[in-house]
Amino acid sequence: MRTLFYPITLSWVLLLGGCTAASNSPLPTVAAVDLERYSGEWIEIARYENRFERGCASASAEYRLNGEYVSITNRCYDTSGKQTAEALGRAYPVAESSNSKLEVTFFRPFYGDYWVLMLAPDYRYSVVGDPKRKYLWILARTPSLSENDKSAILERLPALGYDPAKLYWSRPIR
Repeated sequence: MRTLFYPITLSWVLLLGGCTAASNSPLPTVAAVDLERYSGEWIEIARYENRFERGCASASAEYRLNGEYVSITNRCYDTSGKQTAEALGRAYPVAESSNSKLEVTFFRPFYGDYWVLMLAPDYRYSVVGDPKRKYLWILARTPSLSENDKSAILERLPALGYDPAKLYWSRPIR
């Protein structure tokens, strides 16, 4: 009986480990982000639900390069498009990441990972997540994405360890 236990246990470990490999594997980011070009307003297209955006039907983020950091203004909107909350924060580039990885804080000394996973060459959309794959945002410069951009993003998410079915699709704010 004991001789069967180890191979069966090993089989289950390998099977379950294989199922979670994408979510435990290193999360690739874009090669580089030009923070000057990244600055400006981004509109949330979709997100993984999270506690700090509870009650937001939609959201926007404004980034401004400010010397060694990026200042952040996040805004939350209700279903009528009325702004209901605003949060101010800072993002600091992670060394040797070519600005594709940022550490963000809204409540110092607590920081969170903000990794740019996808970025259109013309900076019309961005997909941001964290290495634990708990957070995900699809952002755009306009209130909507083209069907081609949306399809391309959704097709790539599973390879990054994200489940597109978990996305909350924000309501357009304009």
